[in-house]
This record gives sequence, C-alpha cells and structure tokens, in this order.
Amino acid sequence: MNIKPLADRVLVKPAAAEEKTIGGIIIPDSAKEKPLQGTVVAVGNGTKDEEMVVKVGDNVLYGKYAGSEIEYEGATYLMMRQSDIFAII
Repeated sequence: MNIKPLADRVLVKPAAAEEKTIGGIIIPDSAKEKPLQGTVVAVGNGTKDEEMVVKVGDNVLYGKYAGSEIEYEGATYLMMRQSDIFAII
C-alpha cells in the first residue's frame, strides 16, 4: 500500500454491502446501505496526545458518516481519524 496516513488517521477498506436479505430477497444497488465495518489497511504514527490503538489487519466498526471516501487503484477506501472508530471486532 503506497498510502501512508498522517498523525492519528486510519485507512479502512469497507466491507462489501449485503447482496441478499436473510429471507433471500436480492437488494438492488440503490437500496444498499453503506457498510459500518471494515478492515484497517494503513495507520498513521499518532500524535503526542493520542497513541494509535488500531493496527493493520484489525476489523473495526465505525460511524455511518465517518471518514472521507478515497478511490485508489480501482478500490474504494475510507480515510478517518482513529476517534471515528467505535470498536475493534
């Protein structure tokens, strides 16, 4: 990965959106909800006030409107602050 986040920022690869409901109904693209979990791809070094707790490879839960969407080499990522992450799964 050539992207290196700065300070307390984290680069997350969002999980794929669900294609079907539990009952087997196929969900169209326009009705899919944005996933709220993903895998950490890269982390910054932290700041003097905040130590980095998450590490590369962690599966995390984050807020619905957290981060900025980034397209890189055909893949979509989210760049967010570590404080936008709610939990490590």
